[in-house]
Amino acid sequence: MQRRLDAIRAYMKDANIDAALFTSYHCVNYYSDFLYCQFGRRYGFLVDHDIATSISAGIDGGQPWRRTFGGRNITYTDWQKDNYFHAIRQLAGGAKRLGIEFDHVNIDLLNLLKSEFPDMEFVDIAAPSMRLRMIKSAEEIAHIEKMTRIADIGGAACVEAAAVGVTEREVALHSTATMIREIAKTWPDGELLDTWTWFQSGINTDGAHNPVTSRKIEKGDILSLNCFPMVAGYYVALERTLFAEEASDEHIRLWQVNCDVHDRGKELLVPGAKCSDIAKELNEMYAEKDLLQYRSFGYGHSFGVLCHYYGREAGLELREDCDTVLEPGMVISMEPMITIPDHLPGAGGYREHDILVIEDGGNRNITGFPYGPEHLIVNGNA
Repeated sequence: MQRRLDAIRAYMKDANIDAALFTSYHCVNYYSDFLYCQFGRRYGFLVDHDIATSISAGIDGGQPWRRTFGGRNITYTDWQKDNYFHAIRQLAGGAKRLGIEFDHVNIDLLNLLKSEFPDMEFVDIAAPSMRLRMIKSAEEIAHIEKMTRIADIGGAACVEAAAVGVTEREVALHSTATMIREIAKTWPDGELLDTWTWFQSGINTDGAHNPVTSRKIEKGDILSLNCFPMVAGYYVALERTLFAEEASDEHIRLWQVNCDVHDRGKELLVPGAKCSDIAKELNEMYAEKDLLQYRSFGYGHSFGVLCHYYGREAGLELREDCDTVLEPGMVISMEPMITIPDHLPGAGGYREHDILVIEDGGNRNITGFPYGPEHLIVNGNA
């Protein structure tokens, strides 16, 4: 935590920023270790060159203080609508240049800040902060690696529960409960929140983020497991294609093509590689099989303090429009996906997902769950 504050303060000094007001879930969590529950109220983390203080609503009691690194917290009441800004004034009232997150502060909040602090200049600190977050420390990587182990446990629970006649929700509940119990065992003093599983079947596999339903698994269904343990604001994922008891020849062919792209993609994740070049090479593999038009999204993204509801290190994504060059210390997924329309043979969404740490000379895959036709045609007894 001190390393993170030192890094952002060094940037603030170079950019002549007097103080920074972080307001996003991911930045408040990254710099303070406090993950707030917004519920219609404003939160923040104020960092200047000497102190750092979380700003929280009275409804949360002492929990923000207990979680904030360094133990500095100001709690404001909502008895007057401007109390949030009164707290900011106590902490940064003399600042001339205030860093704020341009990609998070909405127009209402910006106008209120300008009204409350007419003599301040507001400058963007979101993008520089994102760049700092993209390179993980050894402690962060160790934490993420523990979590990928738990994601693998969640995947095994999905396979254990998946069977013809079982609903998506029951598979997901079993996986999520299994992961939460393991999280509690691994971090007995940690907070337990936000871990979840998406388990999709049949036509519901067409989107990567489709929610769980009560649809029952049918024989021959394409299935998709998506296990997401969340610990201390950190997100990891395990995603796999499966089939219920059997798969058609066309399903097997398409599945294998996607696995081949997945394998090649992992080979390309090395220091010095450019994200856009990786995407273009993998596009060619799909194009050779006349499948490029069925690709759903980019091939992977950074991992760290983020969530499906908030936060993303958008500067590190395996897409054609991202020219970031991979460096040691980055943590990134390889997750190719194609979606074949429901009226065509082999219909469904195919996705494999591993998380890799970029290291000197190559990468290290920290996902251990098997994939492909040899392993994941399941019958409920696996």
